[in-house]
Order: sequence, then C-alpha cells, then structure tokens
Amino acid sequence: MAATSVEPVVRVVDVHKSFGTHEVLKGMSFSLAFGEVLVIIGPSGSGKSTLLRCINGLETITGGEIEVLGLRVQRDHSSQIREIRKRVGMIFQSFNLFPHLTALENITLAPMKVKRLPRQEADAIARALLEKVGLEHKERSIPRQLSGGEQQRVAIARSLAMNPQVMLFDEVTSALDPETVGSVLAVMRDLAREGMSMIVVTHEMGFARDVADRVIFMDNGLMVEEGAPQQLLVTPSEARTRAFLAAVLQK
Repeated sequence: MAATSVEPVVRVVDVHKSFGTHEVLKGMSFSLAFGEVLVIIGPSGSGKSTLLRCINGLETITGGEIEVLGLRVQRDHSSQIREIRKRVGMIFQSFNLFPHLTALENITLAPMKVKRLPRQEADAIARALLEKVGLEHKERSIPRQLSGGEQQRVAIARSLAMNPQVMLFDEVTSALDPETVGSVLAVMRDLAREGMSMIVVTHEMGFARDVADRVIFMDNGLMVEEGAPQQLLVTPSEARTRAFLAAVLQK
C-alpha cells in the first residue's frame, strides 16, 4: 500500500519490556505508515504478542516510547489510553466473544456503550459488517453455534464497528482448524486492499508474501531483519532468519 501521510500512524522507539528479571523486548524500533501492512514473524517466545499488547496499552513498557496516531502510550494517562483504544482495533488468538450474546449483539455492544450510537444505527452497522465478513446469515447465532473461523470473523467485525484507524492482529489463525483459516485470511486481505493500516503477527507465510508491504523477523526480543516480503522471505540476509524460514516451510 502506498502511504498517504508523512507522519507514521504507529511509532515504536527503543522499546524495552521486562516481566520481573526477564526482559522480553530488548530495544524494538520501527514505524507504521498510513495504509501500510506490516507483518511480524518469528519463533514463539520472541516477544511478538507482547509488542502488540504494548502498542495497545495492555502492557506497560519498561523503557522507550510508543506513539499511536500522535498519542503517546502511557499507562498513567488512562484517558489517552482509552482514546487510543477507540482508534485501534486488536484481534487476539482467542475470540473473546460474549458467550450469551448473538453475533449481532457482540458487534453492537461497544458502539452503543462507548460511542452512544442508537440501537437502530448500531444494528445497521453490525449487519453491514457481518455481510462484509461473509456471515450475514449468522446474526442471531451465539458463539457456541459458530465455528472457530466464524467466531474470529465476528471478532473482526466487532472491532471494525468502532471504525478503527489501525488494526493489530495477534496470531488470529493459530487456534483455527486448517479448513477455516482461509476465510479469516480472506477478510484480512480485503482490509489490506481497502487501505487499512495493519500490524499482523502471523506464521502464515503465504499471507505475508502476498499482502505485506514490509516484514520484520523477531527473535529473542530483538528485530533481526526487516525488508520487503519478496526479499526477506525468499533471500533473507541473516542466518537466523534463514533457519527460521526453513523450519516453518518444512511443516
């Protein structure tokens, strides 16, 4: 995607994060341009999910600085964190849907509570989003009546209902059956084509190759390598990147 704004929508500068004596992030720095799709890959335990949680203010960084849409992410500025979360959607590995609410109700809850939209308007937005993710016939289904892939698509629709400017995806296909992965990735591909600014943590190398503008390979809390997907995924410069890709592509 071509960037249409000079200022980055996300800026991460020398970010460190420790849990007790264990340092998970050891000085991560990068930026996300408007309309860009950034894919982050790396082995389990490399700090990818922690990084996304720090960007959304779910974890407090130990050092460095994060800015999202010009707002600094600081735990002691709760009003600023709330404002950031209104503008940034985050999709997790687990679906986190309310089990007693229908698909439609799961999507309308935040717009009605946070944005104070009237029910009729919220319902109209939710129905349009369910159609967008291919689930218009499931609006009255509760989560246990939906497959894993369908639940994840409802979760994406729920996030889109808040009209976010940035989307963060944390291994959203890792808990899905192989048959349902494609339907979720198709929704994400559509968002990328529409120009959504996205940071995607994934092991789906085909998605990274086809959709990403840039790919970052992380290991042990550090950025090992960064580049265009055609370069990093095909002819990586670093031996550690080559070893990781060889192991992933053999599965």
